[in-house]
Order: sequence, then C-alpha cells, then structure tokens
Amino acid sequence: MKFGYTIVYVSSVKESLAFYKDAFGFETCFLHDSDQYGELETGVTVLAFASHAMAEMNLDGRYQKTDLNAAPLGIELAFVTDDVTSAYAKAIAAGATPVKEPIKKPWDQVVAYVRDQDGLLIELCSPIGC
Repeated sequence: MKFGYTIVYVSSVKESLAFYKDAFGFETCFLHDSDQYGELETGVTVLAFASHAMAEMNLDGRYQKTDLNAAPLGIELAFVTDDVTSAYAKAIAAGATPVKEPIKKPWDQVVAYVRDQDGLLIELCSPIGC
C-alpha cells in the first residue's frame, strides 16, 4: 500500500486550484469537465480538491466542512520550502489568511501557518532531516 491522495472538499474547485497556484506555485494537472474535481502537480503524493456536492454524494452528507470563521479542523497541509518567510508573504498576498508568522522552532525548523479561502490550515515549513 502507498499514500496516494489528499482530497480536500471545497466550495469551488476552480477557485481552489487558482488560489493554490497563486499562493504556493502549484500547477493544475487535472480538472474534470464538471469542475467538481481537480488535482495539483505537487510531487509524488497528489493534492486534489473535490466539491462539497461530491462530498455530499460520497459521504451521504456526514462530514464537517472547513469554515474560515471557525477554529481549524484537526488536520493541516504542510508545504516544505527553503524560504518560509517569502512563502508566507506570497501566500498572504494571494489571499491566504495569516494564522502565525514564521518562527524558528527549538529543533531549528522555521514554521508559519495560514488558512486558505475555505479555512483549511496550511503549514509552511523548512525541511528537516529524517
């Protein structure tokens, strides 16, 4: 088994794809003709978006939507970059909501947090070794 996808249910797949390109530089690699599902070029593991309508169909309406006006859900997307400060500024300029400015952690990693237009929590972080 391998980890294949992270699918985020959103208000608008097209708007999410555009936001993630503007804020983080990810290109769209697939958008279904229905605009209900799309994927970004993010490397080995696919980051995809599906509409709330698709979530309703797939999960019989039993899921919790992200909400920018509520506390973030207990999950985040983490994007690794060598320049967290610049990535944070670019994300904010593209419309991300600031949560926490870049800070150096005790383990020498630089970490910042923003939220996307649907309220999903995004960590911007410098790489750490394994």
